[in-house]
Amino acid sequence: MVYQATASAPVNIACIKYWGKRDTKLILPTNSSLSVTLSQDHLRSTTTSRADPSFAKDRLWLNGKEEEIVAPGRLATCIAELKKLRKELVEDKDSSAPKLSTFPVHIASFNNFPTAAGLASSASGFAALVSSLAALYALPCSPSTLSLIARQGSGSACRSLFGGYVAWEQGVLDDGSDSLAVEVAPRSHWPEMHALICVVSDDKKGTSSTSGMQRTVQTSELLQHRIKHVVPKRMKEIEAAIKAKDFDAFAKVTMADSNQFHAVALDTEPPIFYMNDVSRSIIALIVEYNRVAIEKTGKRKAAYTYDAGPNAVIYTLQENVKEIVELIVKYFPQKDGFKDPFQLFAGGSVGEGRVVEGFNEAVAKKFEVGAVKGLIHTNVGDGPRVLGAEEALLGPDGLPKSLA
Repeated sequence: MVYQATASAPVNIACIKYWGKRDTKLILPTNSSLSVTLSQDHLRSTTTSRADPSFAKDRLWLNGKEEEIVAPGRLATCIAELKKLRKELVEDKDSSAPKLSTFPVHIASFNNFPTAAGLASSASGFAALVSSLAALYALPCSPSTLSLIARQGSGSACRSLFGGYVAWEQGVLDDGSDSLAVEVAPRSHWPEMHALICVVSDDKKGTSSTSGMQRTVQTSELLQHRIKHVVPKRMKEIEAAIKAKDFDAFAKVTMADSNQFHAVALDTEPPIFYMNDVSRSIIALIVEYNRVAIEKTGKRKAAYTYDAGPNAVIYTLQENVKEIVELIVKYFPQKDGFKDPFQLFAGGSVGEGRVVEGFNEAVAKKFEVGAVKGLIHTNVGDGPRVLGAEEALLGPDGLPKSLA
């Protein structure tokens, strides 16, 4: 018998940011957060796991390169927790079940987007790892239960265990058993939500999220105010906006929280700068675009948000995507053109871009080709998927196919 399973998991981009841990080992956050799950048709991590008694030890390859699994590191913790669940929930209850929890595992994972570039690769990666092992072990667990394990790999990974709109409840218990992800609304509730990702840099970050947030917890007074007073109110506001499908309210809260997250980074000692001039120019464009929209309709039409990096994610409803792509391309010409998966443009060509009527073109300068290296257009998506054997990343010998 070959005991193997393959799963994919999505990227999620937070609207209410997670920044700061109250327990670094269990990855317990200082505040709750909320995100939108993006479509796996465009951004995903895929993982294949195989258990075999002939393997010498647990091994993992990420994008073809072997990563060391060392206890008590995050990879080792997630694998151990899932083996423990396999024993408790399956093998201890059914004596005929194969003792997969005792077998070493080989795991191969692949991201179809740049790692460590502020595009939440660790979130989708650990969610895919947990989903793959859960399928391999036939665990009778809810996504919220699995999110408790994914959280110990990467905090925001717990939110990638669901599709749609997802909250990570910070919890209050010291053991972390109430710090988990829950669905706020499924993808089907508000499918018109789209996202345009402006890839400003695909370089590895100068300050990692892990070290950056711990410095913030230790030194930022603004963070303490955010934790106690700001986030609880915003969580209620954005959940209400999602349930009411009120994009104007959603946009207002999303942009305010992104701004405050980066203010908290700046309030850290020494200060942390995740955005650059290109990032700030994109903000200026969206602010002006919204000003025109409010004048005409009384409502915002776009929301920018930035995680710990310079890349912009612009949320908008499907009906506005074409205008926003044209706006971004006018100020940030594209070397390779815009990939148009939703067929917004005839022949897939944006041309030189343009602004909407009444737009003040002086709010930002036009940048050289390459300032925004690429545009990724996607929409709200589903949660982890269990894939067929034809999509497996491991070959017959239990090693990654890419190494064969």
